[in-house]
Amino acid sequence: MTSEKNEKPEKGSESKKMTGEQQRPEWANGLRQLYDAVVEEPLPDTFKDLLAKLDKKS
Repeated sequence: MTSEKNEKPEKGSESKKMTGEQQRPEWANGLRQLYDAVVEEPLPDTFKDLLAKLDKKS
């Protein structure tokens, strides 16, 4: 019984050898770039005004 276990590779053992960039599919890298670009955008003035109004009501 134990010999059968030793012959089968552990689930996900190959992906553990790869770095994070190598195991991500191409679409995931594009999604990460899009997310990073949106996060880096400045907050619009209208949104800042809305947040200020909401803070005053609290």
